[in-house]
Amino acid sequence: MSKDYYEVLGVAHDATEEDVKKAFRHKARTLHPDVNKAPDAEERFKELNEAYDVLSDRGKRSQYDRFGSVPGAGGGGYQSVDFDDLFGGGFGMGDIFSTFFGGMGGGGGNRRAAVRREGRDMGVGLRLTLEEVAAGVKKEIVYDRLAPCEDCHGTGAAAGGHMTDCATCHGTGRVVTVQRTILGDMQTATTCPSCGGAGSRIDNPCPECEGQGRVPDRQHVTVEVPAGIRDGQQLRLTGYGEAGLNGSPAGNLIVTVRIAEHEFFQREGDNLHTRASVSIAQASLGADIQVPGILPEELVDVHIPEGCQDDQIVRARSKGMPRFRSDNRGDLLIHVDVVVPRNLTAAQRSLLEQLAVELGSQVSAKRTPFQRLRDALS
Repeated sequence: MSKDYYEVLGVAHDATEEDVKKAFRHKARTLHPDVNKAPDAEERFKELNEAYDVLSDRGKRSQYDRFGSVPGAGGGGYQSVDFDDLFGGGFGMGDIFSTFFGGMGGGGGNRRAAVRREGRDMGVGLRLTLEEVAAGVKKEIVYDRLAPCEDCHGTGAAAGGHMTDCATCHGTGRVVTVQRTILGDMQTATTCPSCGGAGSRIDNPCPECEGQGRVPDRQHVTVEVPAGIRDGQQLRLTGYGEAGLNGSPAGNLIVTVRIAEHEFFQREGDNLHTRASVSIAQASLGADIQVPGILPEELVDVHIPEGCQDDQIVRARSKGMPRFRSDNRGDLLIHVDVVVPRNLTAAQRSLLEQLAVELGSQVSAKRTPFQRLRDALS
């Protein structure tokens, strides 16, 4: 093994998922560049995050235990997910811990900026195929967030701990100072430096979350995507954003759907466009053909009208995309490609020459054996 992730995290090989989480959080608090100014702190934190990325995922951990490595480990992202939350652009555990260290208002930590109690909304972009959108799909999203602390159930208080009014501001969250000037006494109200504007403190804070009631965590959430959803449309998962301080309301997770381009279908609203090839005989005389539909194993019956022209559009009604939250479907528009045959046999050429005479069309004279040989060689 190139890296022993168990040694990096300081856990045994039979450590539970909860053991891995706690070991990561405890080590991250001492290695994060916001609190550790050692020259190698950032590199060691990245290594720690890479180890957690592998050992916190059952599939990756199993592969690591068997082969000693995981392709793409430490990339910081997850398949089918684009991160675009309120921290600004792509994020990972490093950004989550930066917010965690900046949100210490429950137990200790002096802060001069006002503490935001409610959790913030977070956003991810979910990439889907057109087939998945047509059928509807359930997808698991894996992302990092500040989640409610399980040890204190989000309260921030350890056993026997209580929330008390801040002794500095007496529960107001503001400190008023009076300054004497030549114009008289001037009062200035500022955020309380002891409680960060919360107005309260916990006398016995939870050691796991340091009194916040929330901890950095890796969240697994299953999103149910309805059939027919449009590109750019959003789904809201209530309460799955950033957890609030000390049990305050959590933010929401906003999932933005991104649909990949398809090789054979082009979407236009609820209608789909595709192409189908027919012979000149089928185009001239009419024919009934089948083309693949967008749903699994779907075949769509299409009638090619007599005298169909190249690039003519034939409509198959109610065979397009399912309409969002409806039992109806759009139409499938088939663009017809009339294929002109090459390398005709003698019999085929004879038949076409007879047709040309019937239609009064001028065609090339019959080729000599030398011309046919030259064509074959070219």
